[in-house]
Amino acid sequence: MAIRVAAAQLPVSDDVRSNVTAILRALDFARDEGADILLTPEGSLSGYTHEFDVGAVEDALGVVTGRAREARVGLALGTCFIEPEDGKCYNQVRFYAPDGGYLGFHSKTLPCGSLTEPPEGEINHYAVSPLRTFEFKGVRVAGLICNDMWANPECTPMPDPHLSRQLTAMGARIIFHAVNGGRDGSEWSDVAWHYHESNLRMRARAGHLWIVTVDNCHPTSLRCSSPSGVVGPDGNWVCQAKSRGLQYVVHTIDLRGSPEQDSQDSQD
Repeated sequence: MAIRVAAAQLPVSDDVRSNVTAILRALDFARDEGADILLTPEGSLSGYTHEFDVGAVEDALGVVTGRAREARVGLALGTCFIEPEDGKCYNQVRFYAPDGGYLGFHSKTLPCGSLTEPPEGEINHYAVSPLRTFEFKGVRVAGLICNDMWANPECTPMPDPHLSRQLTAMGARIIFHAVNGGRDGSEWSDVAWHYHESNLRMRARAGHLWIVTVDNCHPTSLRCSSPSGVVGPDGNWVCQAKSRGLQYVVHTIDLRGSPEQDSQDSQD
């Protein structure tokens, strides 16, 4: 069983129209590379905000999913979204099959918040749904969003529930991890980069999981907050994007063999 995954390190903004343009270009890349599924960063459609134009995002979602369906490329799409069933705002990775079928969403489970009491920040703006997995082309996959993976102790007052380990127990083989991390180019940003990378590698190895991860690259003058690429079940990178600016990666994950036996990867 093999799945060809693509990930797009995109400049995410609050301008939904420009976000759509970037995602459509990434879909063209994924289609041309024969990818089965494309991962985009956290909030890549709506912007990383709970204060978005609901109608504009709904329309944009239709455009993006329509193009993906035409291209026969599945999606692990990062966006904030108001769910019509309950009217609540979720920070999501939305999963779609190559034929356009909607599989469901993962909502950010460890939202960021201050260490004050009560905490302030996004922890007060987004709802959380139960952890779940999805079947994609016969493979059990899952989503995590940014802090869900590493439970940065400076970014959330919540304890680390080891979500990747929970997903392993639920049968997940591949985790699609959408990131939108802050950074300012300081020495401390380097500390955060290494913390994020270590967590990606260690949690992949601990769960014998494939992790496909991608960050927001805005502003493009600064290194991203976290590496983008694919980590194998042995905890090693099998492909990795450059750390600044718009980047695409693609890799074929062969779940029948060891990471060393996987198909050749490429990047742009």
